Amino acid sequence: MLSNIRIVLINTFHPGNIGAIARAMKNMGLSNLYLVDPNDYPSEEATSRAAGAVDLLENATIVNTLEEAIDDCSLVIGTSARHRTFQLPIMNARECAETVIPEAKEHNIAILFGRETMGLLNEEIAQCHRQVYIDANDEYPVLNISQAVQIVSYEIWMAHQNEQTHEKTVPEYPRKKEMDLFYEHLEETLYGINFVVRNHPGKVLDKLKRFFNRSRPEKQELGILRGVLAAVDREAGLNDGQSHAVKKAKEEQTPE
Repeated sequence: MLSNIRIVLINTFHPGNIGAIARAMKNMGLSNLYLVDPNDYPSEEATSRAAGAVDLLENATIVNTLEEAIDDCSLVIGTSARHRTFQLPIMNARECAETVIPEAKEHNIAILFGRETMGLLNEEIAQCHRQVYIDANDEYPVLNISQAVQIVSYEIWMAHQNEQTHEKTVPEYPRKKEMDLFYEHLEETLYGINFVVRNHPGKVLDKLKRFFNRSRPEKQELGILRGVLAAVDREAGLNDGQSHAVKKAKEEQTPE
């Protein structure tokens, strides 16, 4: 279960923080570390700070983009102390852990941590389903990134212990890359029926993505939505010259 939970660090500047985070993760039973475009890594300082958790560094997955780190995840949670304009459901660290543990039985989960100086960018938060914050003193709520990972990891560990006696059934959710395929299909269909003007799309597509990320359709529900789009394409005569995403969405359509 815990191995399905990945800690994703984006563009981490200080290698010592990467080592400290590996140690914090191993303290709490987490082992799946992803590094997105780290500034300075591999590093002797990271190895030194990791202490007995060097194995996490050796097995860390290093990728160039956030998309590579979360494509196969069904739940993506961004950490941020700031209120964002995307209106994602917001949880504290304990609520986050209680959400993550039941889903991690069957799905890959990603928890994102941004840069030391500015955190996650808006476009990165926009790829998340949920946002998590850590309660702290309003007069000084600033946490070092390794401290933030330690707190979130601790809550996950505690929720994992409690889960042993409180089983919870979780629906099957699509992976992020399946949602991205749906978004491509939706975009092509809306352009095709002139609901959205290709040269002047405005914010409609962004708002629709935000809506679906927030509502998190189950896998079967996504199949129904794909079926709806396929029917619209067919009735509107959009079958010729379809993008690969549209064709693939129809091929993978789940029957109602």
